[in-house]
Amino acid sequence: MTTDPNSAPPAGSPSGTPSRAPSRRRVLAGAASAGLAVAAGVQQGAHAADLPPLGTYDVVVIGSGAAGMTAALTAAGQGLSCVVLEKAPTFGGSAARSGAGIWIPNNPVLLAAGVPDTPAKAAAYLAAVVGPDIPADRQRAFLAHGPATISYVMAHSPLRFRWMEGYSDYYPELPGGLPNGRSIEPDQLDGRVLGPELARLNPPYMGVPAGMVVFSADYKWVTLAAVNAKGAAVAAQCLARGTAAALRGEKPLTMGQSLAAGLRAGLRSAGVPVWLNTPLTDLHVENGTVTGAVVTRDGALGLVRARRGVIVGSGGFEHNAAMRARFQRQPIGTDWTVGAKENTGDGILAGERLGAALDLMDDAWWGPAIPVPGQPYFCLAERTLPGGLLVDGSGRRFVNEAAPYSDVVHTMYDAPEAIPSWLITDQNYRNRYLFKDVLPTLPLPAAWYDSGAAHKAWSLDALAASIGVPAAALRTTVDRFNSQARRGEDPDFHRGDSAYDHYYTDPSVLPNSCLAPLWLPPYHAFRIVPGDLGTKGGLLTDARARVLREDGSVIPGLYAAGNASAAVMGHSYAGAGSTIGPAMTFGYIAARDIAGAL
Repeated sequence: MTTDPNSAPPAGSPSGTPSRAPSRRRVLAGAASAGLAVAAGVQQGAHAADLPPLGTYDVVVIGSGAAGMTAALTAAGQGLSCVVLEKAPTFGGSAARSGAGIWIPNNPVLLAAGVPDTPAKAAAYLAAVVGPDIPADRQRAFLAHGPATISYVMAHSPLRFRWMEGYSDYYPELPGGLPNGRSIEPDQLDGRVLGPELARLNPPYMGVPAGMVVFSADYKWVTLAAVNAKGAAVAAQCLARGTAAALRGEKPLTMGQSLAAGLRAGLRSAGVPVWLNTPLTDLHVENGTVTGAVVTRDGALGLVRARRGVIVGSGGFEHNAAMRARFQRQPIGTDWTVGAKENTGDGILAGERLGAALDLMDDAWWGPAIPVPGQPYFCLAERTLPGGLLVDGSGRRFVNEAAPYSDVVHTMYDAPEAIPSWLITDQNYRNRYLFKDVLPTLPLPAAWYDSGAAHKAWSLDALAASIGVPAAALRTTVDRFNSQARRGEDPDFHRGDSAYDHYYTDPSVLPNSCLAPLWLPPYHAFRIVPGDLGTKGGLLTDARARVLREDGSVIPGLYAAGNASAAVMGHSYAGAGSTIGPAMTFGYIAARDIAGAL
């Protein structure tokens, strides 16, 4: 593959594809249905031509998440006509629900903030994180075009961004890693910019407290507001921002709400339509080239034609039980994910029917989750704060609780008795820290106990009996943990050795802000299962976001970005925003490649 994206061969050229041999995992994923898939695609193409025409555009984008809307915004800026087709009755997908961290090295926001990043550092770090699973040209494409993506979005939408100072790269000790972090997030946006369209924004995973304007970077401090002066000051600042916005008559948005609304505002200004309630049924193929999408609109099938290309940004398959059972390790389910409920792998399956290769289907953007009633709670700070530890079904620790969340779940799957696991804390911990949205000292919802997500007891033996682990093992584990915590060291799992371990911790706890003993009854246990932000496997793409077959050849006219494509992060996770940063970047790359502008 050429190393210069500006000299890449034309779309469909075999010389523009990776030459590496396909992995056994990808072969097994695609071989079973490849022959039928090609036949089904040809047959579907013949019948689809007879469907009612719903319009013809240069570019058809499937999905209105960060990948899809960035792609559409970029296509429009290249003078191409474009439409976004969205399955849900709302726009924004999982991006709108998220904290909207964005990991893109060397972007203009970082450099303006004085972050000491360089292309060489970023390349060394990404290579060290993802290893050999991801072709070097895809890594280079992400790093080369990521900064331009942020610049482009700021120039063509009302979005502005802030550096998440102090949010460490997830492996800052690796070559090129930055302990102070590379992640950025959207700045505050006035939702009035969208007018009535704001009502169709997908709601957040967790709402911001009424009257406050909270950024992702604030949460680590708000969690500590009861015990830390800076935490109290940040909470007051969040309230002051909310009060000021209210006095101005604004509808303030932050995090994923800001990102999705800002991209949608950019599309509206560019005249790009977004069709809601329009799920993808299949891809349309003519003479071996993808030339449109078969969709359901107003209850009937129709064909939307694409003159130049189709970009699949329809998200992952986290809510497709059959796909999760087919590709992923057990136990797994659709009720532990926080991804958008419409993400059922439609775009991935449509590509597979055309013979597309799949990769990373066994993986997800994992994180420990508490299966509280209603929707699971994705655990970030709670498992890292001092005074808590994770034990498996044998009552023993098995992991560094403060490790990157995807690593914790990978370890859960590799350990024999770690699903479910249990987060063990004491009342001192509960008196000090916010837990989810429950203030310190306040009781947890009764429904948590009724569902088995939370347990409470006045002794460790009683707690062990309640959660079904051996009492002697739990007592021994907590005693050993307490002894080490008092010394501020963890020779067993090295909690606190990495700068990342200290992000969601309490700086007033010394000598190690990650570690504190459990001593004050009652004791608490929270059920931990393998949650996720979405799946990370999908259509295999090249450095130009073109979808590939198993033999490495390009499916002409078909592109993919975001969680519908196999992640450039491979089986790892470089830093906060490693989902959204590449999603936006490869959406940008796909649109520019279609326009012939790469």
